[in-house]
Amino acid sequence: MTTTRYTARPITPPALKELRVTDDAGRPPAPFPDTEGGAPLRCCLRRSEPGERIALVSYAPLRRWAAETGATPGAYDEQGPVFIHAEDCAGPAGDALPFTDHHRTVRRYSADGHILGGQLVEGTAAAFPQALTEAFDDPAVALVHVRAVEYGCFLYEVRRGFEEGRD
Repeated sequence: MTTTRYTARPITPPALKELRVTDDAGRPPAPFPDTEGGAPLRCCLRRSEPGERIALVSYAPLRRWAAETGATPGAYDEQGPVFIHAEDCAGPAGDALPFTDHHRTVRRYSADGHILGGQLVEGTAAAFPQALTEAFDDPAVALVHVRAVEYGCFLYEVRRGFEEGRD
């Protein structure tokens, strides 16, 4: 039996290397020590710890995906602020869906990179797999962005994935 598995995709190491020099808006990053902690890091998909050196950079996730796939998102191409470690990090420690402790939106995109709709996901982390299943039940959905409700910031992308297994 084949079961569906959803994996949060952090910003890739090659993209992080570029962003640590010049972000997607053409600006150099301005690293700083995070005095409070709690910033959602898109490089390792966890919250920052107090004292870690991080940077807030402009990131264009759909533009980068489109360059990889040949999609033409047109006006849907956008860039926004994301936190990353200022230096290399080990990446995610596991494959759990992160940042599900608050309300989030699941934004669906077509293979062309056009928005097909979105869903507000409320409640606990258990609601996320169901929201992703509902999104990918539509065969027109090629990609999903999980975004913060309060600012609309990109948190991570999810693509279709399958895992062989038995119930």
